[in-house]
Amino acid sequence: MDDEGSTKVQVDDSESKDDAKSEEETAEACATEDESHRIFDLCEDMFEKAAAYLRGELSSTADEYQLLERLNRLTIAKYADMANLAENLSATMTDVNHKYQNLEPYLTQVEQLEQSVTALEQAAYKLDAYSKRLEAKFKQLERR
Repeated sequence: MDDEGSTKVQVDDSESKDDAKSEEETAEACATEDESHRIFDLCEDMFEKAAAYLRGELSSTADEYQLLERLNRLTIAKYADMANLAENLSATMTDVNHKYQNLEPYLTQVEQLEQSVTALEQAAYKLDAYSKRLEAKFKQLERR
């Protein structure tokens, strides 16, 4: 009878050991499952935050490119205005040069006339000086 009782105790011990192992495995499985869910949630949170960061970076880059595009358009408009201004200045300069070429013969005549007037003025001064000397001689001869 002792054999039967000891066998029964052994069976009960092995069943309780199996139950304990089963409970441990269940607890470990639950803990592993909880950790897996926690890790999954953390990974999901990390990916959401990384995606938000990347969206922010891309948005910032897109804004910078839009600003650069606006600056380029303004620069193009400014250079177009400057090109029109340079073209107008060139046309005006060509017109002024053409008018100067047309006036050049008259300017040459004015210069020649000015030279003639200067020469005539010099001759008038010489004539005036000569007439004063002649008058002085005449007065001197008249006194004698």
